[in-house]
Amino acid sequence: MGVLERNHLVIIREVAREGSLTAAGLRLNLTQPALSHAIRKIESQLEVKIWRREGRSLVLTRTGEWLLSLADRLLPQFELAEKRLEQFSKGERGTLRIGMECHPCYQWLLKIVSPYLERWPEVDVDVRQKFQFSGITALFSNEIDVLVTPDPLYKPGLKFRPVFDYELVLVVGPRHPLRGTEFITPEQLAGETLITYPVPPERLDIYTQFMQPAGIGPRQQKQIETTDIMLVMVAHGRGVAALPRWLAEEYAERFELYPVRLGRNGIAKQIFLGCRETDEEIQYLQNFIEFAASSHQLP
Repeated sequence: MGVLERNHLVIIREVAREGSLTAAGLRLNLTQPALSHAIRKIESQLEVKIWRREGRSLVLTRTGEWLLSLADRLLPQFELAEKRLEQFSKGERGTLRIGMECHPCYQWLLKIVSPYLERWPEVDVDVRQKFQFSGITALFSNEIDVLVTPDPLYKPGLKFRPVFDYELVLVVGPRHPLRGTEFITPEQLAGETLITYPVPPERLDIYTQFMQPAGIGPRQQKQIETTDIMLVMVAHGRGVAALPRWLAEEYAERFELYPVRLGRNGIAKQIFLGCRETDEEIQYLQNFIEFAASSHQLP
């Protein structure tokens, strides 16, 4: 018993569709003698009778009818797979998996994703936040395709591109004594409740770039996952938070919030998009990075 091949199913389908060897041969770019030889070869390889002659016509046997139903099911799947592979190779279709190491960047990402999906109707977007180790590890292990991070790690095989600059500020509520202050010193946070995302202190700039160099820590730290709840807490005097200025100003329309500069010179930051160097040829991925870097929808 030979192996059933895809081209066997193609011939069975075309002969059944066209009803004659001449017409089927035209569809398959084969002469009638060549197609007749192919039919005999298929039956010899599979050791089954697929056609029987009725006059000048070829009629499918019961086995042939079953193979035709198999062809009708499988061949469209092959054709779809080939079409998708061609689209993948051209960067036209896929799922762009975006990893987030920047909790406040969801609002910015929404502004980018919507017009991007309009531009790339054959591409889906998936956003992931929790990684087994880190966003860098997730990139290397192919869990994600693009990493949004304020703290890139330049390692061989990865490429990062800055997409926008921002200032990290302290956000306080309307009755907080630091409201209206031009800038604050680390010592002024020693008695405060600092509300942060659930991220280790070594990955929070308010600690690493502001408080720890001065040997200062907050009176208390509260971790909250969602930006909305965090800022509601700040607005009601339950603590202070360190967030991008653009985010504080955006939420100021909903909550009464006031940004205060961290130190006389402030803390300047950038958001980067990282990807694997091996993915530089994926058009829809690179277009997302370019679109994000040049978009007018920046914070």
